Amino acid sequence: MTIDLPCDGDGICMVCKAAPPEAEMVHCCTCASPWHAQCLSKPPESMAVVARWQCPDCDAPEEGFASAPAAAPSGGNAELIAGIRAIEADGLLTEAEKARRRQALLGGGVAAAQADDEQESKKKKGKASDDVLELLDEKFNCAFCMQLPERPVTTPCGHNFCLKCFQKWVGQGKLTCAKCRSPIPSKMAMQPRINSALVVAIRMAKTAKSTSGVSSPVYHFIRNENRPEKAFTTERAKRAGKANACSGQIFVTIPPDHFGPILAEYDPKRHQGVLVGETWEDRMECRQWGVHLPHVAGISGQCDYGAQSVALSGGYEDDEDHGEWFLYTGSGGRDLSGNKRTNKEQAFDQKFEKLNAALRVSCLKGYPVRVVRSHKEKRSSYAPETGVRYDGIYRIEKCWRKVGIQGFKVCRYLFVRCDNEPAPWTSDEHGDRPRPLPAIKELKNATDVTVRKETPAWDYDEEHGWKWMKPPPISRKPIFSGDERKSAKRAVKHAQNMSVRERLLKEFSCLVCRKVMTLPLTTPCGHNFCQSCLLGAYADKSFVRERTREGGHSLRAQKIVKKCPSCPIDISDFLQNPQVNRELMDLIESLQKKTAEEQQSEESSDIVEKSSEDESDAMEEKFPSEGGSNNAEKATGSAEGRDSVEGNNLESIDGDSDVNVANSESEEAGLRNSNAVNVASGTNSRSSRKRKIAVSRSGVKKAQNEEATAMDSESFNAEKSDAVGKVKADNLNSEMEQDIKASCKQSNPAPKRARKGK
Repeated sequence: MTIDLPCDGDGICMVCKAAPPEAEMVHCCTCASPWHAQCLSKPPESMAVVARWQCPDCDAPEEGFASAPAAAPSGGNAELIAGIRAIEADGLLTEAEKARRRQALLGGGVAAAQADDEQESKKKKGKASDDVLELLDEKFNCAFCMQLPERPVTTPCGHNFCLKCFQKWVGQGKLTCAKCRSPIPSKMAMQPRINSALVVAIRMAKTAKSTSGVSSPVYHFIRNENRPEKAFTTERAKRAGKANACSGQIFVTIPPDHFGPILAEYDPKRHQGVLVGETWEDRMECRQWGVHLPHVAGISGQCDYGAQSVALSGGYEDDEDHGEWFLYTGSGGRDLSGNKRTNKEQAFDQKFEKLNAALRVSCLKGYPVRVVRSHKEKRSSYAPETGVRYDGIYRIEKCWRKVGIQGFKVCRYLFVRCDNEPAPWTSDEHGDRPRPLPAIKELKNATDVTVRKETPAWDYDEEHGWKWMKPPPISRKPIFSGDERKSAKRAVKHAQNMSVRERLLKEFSCLVCRKVMTLPLTTPCGHNFCQSCLLGAYADKSFVRERTREGGHSLRAQKIVKKCPSCPIDISDFLQNPQVNRELMDLIESLQKKTAEEQQSEESSDIVEKSSEDESDAMEEKFPSEGGSNNAEKATGSAEGRDSVEGNNLESIDGDSDVNVANSESEEAGLRNSNAVNVASGTNSRSSRKRKIAVSRSGVKKAQNEEATAMDSESFNAEKSDAVGKVKADNLNSEMEQDIKASCKQSNPAPKRARKGK
């Protein structure tokens, strides 16, 4: 039997081991695999047959093929052909799985096919854990290796291939897509671009699957109240001292962007606030009291909000310290590229940006700035000998730029002290008073001078000293408490539990509108856009420009270059006939659908949980009180029942046996229905007591006459029973007995008529 084998990836026939010419090559109309026509057992008879010819792999097997396969030739090819026939005979496999197994068998033999089978079985087991990878596997498999693309390349027609597979395909001179036969631009064939969005999507799906069966790592978060009282150094810290120290507990309750002094209301530990002159061992300890939060940077603030504090630590040679006022140099201007952590050499000019802009905002608004001095400031007479000291509140009056000592421009700030407490270096008993600004000589050659024109927010009042004249800035980093903290935790938890599909949708965002793409277009340079966004960017531009000379002679039309919105590559040819990336669009729609279903299920579960919690809370509030009242009623009912029996025994001594027997029967019925009687009698307890007092005064005859005149009235029956019960209660001197007897006689009025006859 003649062996039918296709050509390999290099175009060499696997039968004759030679590269056949193009005229002798035939391609399968189903799988597009190349075959050598001369080496086929049944070569196509005519050109018409070549157009719709199917290779032996794609052609349907004959009946009885699986049960009685033909004798395979001996040697290594025997195992290969037997494996291919076994794959074709397996009815449980889909066409894609068959093609994948045939490719693996042809590439590495039977062992590779078995390994691929094992990998396939593992893959089927893992599909249940994460369906995102399954979606990608269905829609983005490479047409050559049938695997998720490694370094994916997307053609203008919207199909994805591995970079190596694509280069191998193009290297054979084939400039058409392997799936749809659409032409591939020559520029893309020469320099294919990797689709970065698809790379991130595949990596994210693989990472989610690999970590789905493994317990997620536990991240220990140390709350502020659980931190030690001093900064500590971890075991991983290699350097001595506190260069790599972790922060200790924050003792104050101010938000990180708090302006002004730290008063006693923010000090729950000592109830005195941070006082001027307090010293700490280092910047880490100073941070624990909120005076200056950064333990390295000299400025604490935000460029559009203002600066809260600064530290004088000798970082710049241009600083001048005069105690009650000083000239401060801004940050920046030094080369810290590479592994340079510190560098005292100025490399370029400073600008009013970032932290320098924050100081400028505080200057314009007149905000108070906390100042700490460090022992590292060796040129100042006002710096402490050791540690870090808090020196009170200052205000920035002016800022400017000038050429510094090292030849580059630096940002300069004039700080003037304005605190209600005296400075640590003076013996005054009172704080600062408004003072005239000092004369600054360097202002003559300064540029970009900024002077506050409006009234400052922090100013002096004759009665109360320095205080806020305007409302202080609202904190943008508040300390949450109560429901706000719960809502913040809920938001953080939702962000942490964001599903892989939601994160994946964020990656599939248009580079123009920054939203999830609709009708995505993938340019030859590998960038993804919405169809409306990309075409709308060039809606007012034509593809060619007509040119004419002054004499009327027309010139050749000039092509208009249309650059990609994300790179300088010309995509004008692509824009003439843009094809929507169908595979990417189907994936986005599937992700959006499943994400919406998840959100609906979460919302419904939240509603159910909330309703169950509300019901449980209501039941907890309701049943303890009802249970207590029921228990009390049961206890009183049982006690009253016992008293009523004793009362009847006392009445039997008087000799009225008929009445007592009837009363005993009614009392037994009353004991059985004591709870219901108590509830009914409790509603009329106040009115019945008044009536009982009147009846007891008028006597038994008056009660009997009233009973005879209103015998048919149900309401009056209740009053009559109360009256009789009152008479008996007066004889027994027990209020409890009268209520039980009245309730018992209310349910059985026959003995009352018998008593009346007597």
